[in-house]
Amino acid sequence: MNYLMGSIGEAVALLKQRALSPLELCEAALQRQETVASLRAFITCTPKSAREAAFHSQKRYDRGESIGPLDGIPVAIKDNFCTLGIPTTCGSVMLQDYVPPYSATVVKRLQKAGAIIIGKTNMDEFAMGCGTIDSFFGPTKNIHCSGVKYEFRHLKREPNESDPRIPVMVLENEDWCVSGGSSGGSAVAVASGSAFLALGSDTGGSVRNPASYCGVVGFKPSYGVVPRFGLISLVNSMDVPGLFGRHVDDIATMLGVVAGLDIQDSTSIPSELQNTQLPENPSLEGLVVGIPREYHWPGLNKEVVDVWTKVADLMETCGASVQEVSLPHTKYSIVCYSVLNPCEVASNFTRYTGVGYGHQVESHDSMEAMYALTRSAGLNETVRGRILAGNYFLLKENKNDYFNQALKVRRLISQDFDKVWSSGVHVLLTPVTLSAALRYSEFSALDNRAQSAAQDICTQAANMAGVPAVSIPVSLSCEGLPLSLQLMAPRGEDAALLSVAKWIEKNVDFPRLYVLE
Repeated sequence: MNYLMGSIGEAVALLKQRALSPLELCEAALQRQETVASLRAFITCTPKSAREAAFHSQKRYDRGESIGPLDGIPVAIKDNFCTLGIPTTCGSVMLQDYVPPYSATVVKRLQKAGAIIIGKTNMDEFAMGCGTIDSFFGPTKNIHCSGVKYEFRHLKREPNESDPRIPVMVLENEDWCVSGGSSGGSAVAVASGSAFLALGSDTGGSVRNPASYCGVVGFKPSYGVVPRFGLISLVNSMDVPGLFGRHVDDIATMLGVVAGLDIQDSTSIPSELQNTQLPENPSLEGLVVGIPREYHWPGLNKEVVDVWTKVADLMETCGASVQEVSLPHTKYSIVCYSVLNPCEVASNFTRYTGVGYGHQVESHDSMEAMYALTRSAGLNETVRGRILAGNYFLLKENKNDYFNQALKVRRLISQDFDKVWSSGVHVLLTPVTLSAALRYSEFSALDNRAQSAAQDICTQAANMAGVPAVSIPVSLSCEGLPLSLQLMAPRGEDAALLSVAKWIEKNVDFPRLYVLE
């Protein structure tokens, strides 16, 4: 079943040649789901509806009537996107029994293109976290250092030839590596071969962070390019549906399906990204790459610095102009984000009262007592903490000092990006995370808030500025863990950004993980 670890283009070619059927591909993905179930990538598996969708896809291929570029392709959905008739829990007690009466726009667009939805993926509760260890349904383990048997193979080698420099990884270590978050389940679903693609959500790095840790591609589109209708809100002004894939071309294919104006989402914008196709051999000629000096954060691992330097040098050697730039307000970005995030959370989470939907704790004392008991029982400490912090920042006597001031700083951060773009820089190259994936013992030594402040430090500014950003795996650490870099581009330049990402992918030859049966 190595075709599960290949690209969408390869799988579709097999489907069109009748060398593989949608039913066979679906069954292989469902079997892989079971094989790696110990990773806890999924909250809800949907074998019945997946097989039914695969059956209809099979009929279309038999008639030569494929309906879209993802027809017959297994796709996973983060469990904060509403799915008609399928539970949508957000990893929380509060919504553990919630079954939406509608599907998110992006889910409907994937299904319209023929995608096979194979399950809903695990996540930090209500997407508040950076490790996928704070889910009511248990933590998601990174496939690396998890006990699952796998090996690495280089793209430029023969398909069945293992890299002799990298041994087969068969690790039995109880101190497993975290998957990153909050979309860790989606990243692991793709990394393990349970799905070719997955939807995630990115508010401050929740797609790029786990993509970096798990060695897959994670893309945050420009704000508004992919509609948010049906994505359960966290921070409305920063939430973006994000995309996971093993190859940049696969991300481009998925983007072409889900992008575009949605009249149900007032923040969505028209897009020309439908049917996005990247150049076969992207060129760096004329490209200006900026290296922000402020991203040399304290605590940045030497291995990350080394691969950052190596890729920048490679791009310069191959025709790009690489120059140091400055984003002077970056040093304030994580503090700014840490104020704005809970303020919007406090507003959005007034809906979770147990009335109408969601978990409810009965009280005969008063309606207010029922609300309090319900929220205490239904929301974890992290979520309650952000609500309380947001309410504090929004108090009449505090609002100007915190919320209004943070909005001004956000504008300055956005203007920093605008100044860099206007100077002629086309893309920025930065780290994604400060290090490779952390062991659970290291990660859990800090509380959720402290870890988020550390893990989102390279990623959240892109959300505040609304610019597209992508995480690309580029190397392995000395422990055999993925190391990734981030590219950012001006708002609306999503396709150009992915073209540069594809160039990096083709030229660094990151060794691909293959699960051993």
